[in-house]
Amino acid sequence: MIARRDVFQAIADPTRRQIMTMLADKKMNVNSISDEFDMTRQAISLHVKILQECNLISIEKEGRERVCKAQFEQLSEVDNWLSELRGIWESRFNRLDSVLLNLKKNNEI
Repeated sequence: MIARRDVFQAIADPTRRQIMTMLADKKMNVNSISDEFDMTRQAISLHVKILQECNLISIEKEGRERVCKAQFEQLSEVDNWLSELRGIWESRFNRLDSVLLNLKKNNEI
């Protein structure tokens, strides 16, 4: 059984993040993407396939070419997760601020 790919798996790799950044500006075919990296076209195709499986890009046929297009709506899943973590850390930092202010007020630091 093949495990479901998710957006976190897609963004875990720096090459895929770079591909996403490139596609944020414009549509590109795999050959154009591949030209920007020091790796084989086959390796880039695999990265593109993972991004497509995670619904972060779509591949459309334009004439004789297949072009990759960003569709980053799935990144909201990452944003939601980060928001939860951000809330936890902000709460911890606020408590630390209170402790430090009390120590400073009592001339203990």
